[in-house]
Amino acid sequence: MNLFLVEDDHMIAQSLEEHLTSWGHKVIQTCDFTNVAQEVREAAPDLLIMDVVLPSYNGFYWCQQIRAFSTMPILILSSKSDDMDLIQGMQMGADDYVTKPVSLEVVRVKIDALLRRSYEFGQNANELVWNGVKLDLAKTAISCQDGQMDLTRTELLILEPLFIGRSKVISREALIEHCWQSENFIDDNTLAVNISRLRKKLREIGLENLIETKKGIGYYLAEEI
Repeated sequence: MNLFLVEDDHMIAQSLEEHLTSWGHKVIQTCDFTNVAQEVREAAPDLLIMDVVLPSYNGFYWCQQIRAFSTMPILILSSKSDDMDLIQGMQMGADDYVTKPVSLEVVRVKIDALLRRSYEFGQNANELVWNGVKLDLAKTAISCQDGQMDLTRTELLILEPLFIGRSKVISREALIEHCWQSENFIDDNTLAVNISRLRKKLREIGLENLIETKKGIGYYLAEEI
């Protein structure tokens, strides 16, 4: 997918471009921070990554300008965690946000989720399938040949990035951010407890080995179930 990046910090921009390119995305960067909206219009990307603090006009201004001609998903990068700033970003047209310092893995997971929600990859955009196991986002359920099981919201949020990443490892940090965004009291132990409970639950339909652990890093879906 084509991603348009508006970030004036060269080190951050370069790291994001390298990481997202390694996952198969094409990243276009702005050349003129005074003409962002026109560059975005001409590039017609699938998703926009927008920093808030920029030369000339800020990211909120550009979001509002771009929303006048595009409905593509917009991910805000903000150095501020204040609720009012984040609310302002959403009011100006952003779909999600990541606070700095930026985690490359968190940004990627959020981008993949936004792209999946915004564009239909296949016949049903509400379904993710891996090795015969189906995650139904609309019904909040998981199913396989041995049965179907309803999921809690947290269980669904844990499984969604894992299904999007498939056999690739999703970091613990990215999963925590995806499930409990801005809830600072959440830690690795909370995630581990929820993963353990989910595995026990999945055992009832023969999927106890669905979620694998990469020690010290994160989780991924098993190649063979």
